Amino acid sequence: MGTLVHKAMQINLHRDPKQLSGISVLQAEIRRRLWATIVEMTTQAALDSAMPATIPESDTEAPSNINDDEIDEFTAVVQPHSKDIYTNTSLQLLLLDSLPIRLRILHILTSLSSEISYLNVIALSSELTEASSSYYKFLKENASSIITSFHRNLLDYLVRRFMIPLHCPFTSKARTNPLLSSSLKASLDAAMAIMSPEPDEGFSRLMATGGGLFREGIWCAMTVISIELLAQVESQRVDGTLHRNSGYIGLLKQIVKDFVSFSAERIRQGETNIKCHMFLSMIIAQVEAKQSGADCELRIAQSANDSLEFCHGLLLALAGTVPLADSNDDGLGPMISLDGESREAGSGFDLDLDWDFLLPDAGV
Repeated sequence: MGTLVHKAMQINLHRDPKQLSGISVLQAEIRRRLWATIVEMTTQAALDSAMPATIPESDTEAPSNINDDEIDEFTAVVQPHSKDIYTNTSLQLLLLDSLPIRLRILHILTSLSSEISYLNVIALSSELTEASSSYYKFLKENASSIITSFHRNLLDYLVRRFMIPLHCPFTSKARTNPLLSSSLKASLDAAMAIMSPEPDEGFSRLMATGGGLFREGIWCAMTVISIELLAQVESQRVDGTLHRNSGYIGLLKQIVKDFVSFSAERIRQGETNIKCHMFLSMIIAQVEAKQSGADCELRIAQSANDSLEFCHGLLLALAGTVPLADSNDDGLGPMISLDGESREAGSGFDLDLDWDFLLPDAGV
């Protein structure tokens, strides 16, 4: 993304076309859309890499709220619609509206300061929730337009996933400190929403095959749900109510099981990292062992072994269908990273989210 930003600046995408000479109306709108897209991609990559967003100072205005068929190379004057009317540009404009709050979240997450003010976290959380409510209202008011479930899912995913790392430093503490309970609720609400999008074949396909922000976001959400499942089982085991109030635990357990299946599907689609499938299988084993009173360590070890054998079979089947690279290979196949694991080429900040970052007190 850093290279992309530099390339964009070299062709002056960070300068509004009004500041440049010889730019047609159509080219001006294209340049504004390109810059808005690059800024969004950079923001998402910064969240996954835990690095500051390298967005330079810019005077480029937001794209006009117009449909694609309302402008061409002969257009002399753009007549944008009101922002409350849906056009082909509306979703990009909605993302731009929430960009300032998301950049502020990134700033405090990557700040050199060792302390994060909880009051700041609550304030930022409220602003992000307000931004979400704003685009929910817009989508509802324009439900009769060509907005699809894919549009709603993608918009919600790109904005909502910032909530989890924002509250992460306080989520585990909230179980012993009721004053921080809002962090636990906010994280769980965001995670449950990410893991339960509207049914849409295209979006499901994207989540099953996408790397980078699509892989890291769902792993982050699944981590929060897994922690909650383990915490609830342990809490009810201690107070002797494990077999009385099983509804909530059953719901969480089913979500984790569904994601085990989802992890297997990602491997079938080309994913080579099997840690998610193995860790979640171990979590399910630990929960079921505690529910039945069986030996936890033995069940966890057995589930890890079963997961490894299962994933090994999937990878062997996948390897049998992948052709060997030839001399004309374009370099876009799997790469081997310094830790020996296969990576998708071009993934940039597509870093593994080590579970110990989010699971310090999970008891796995």
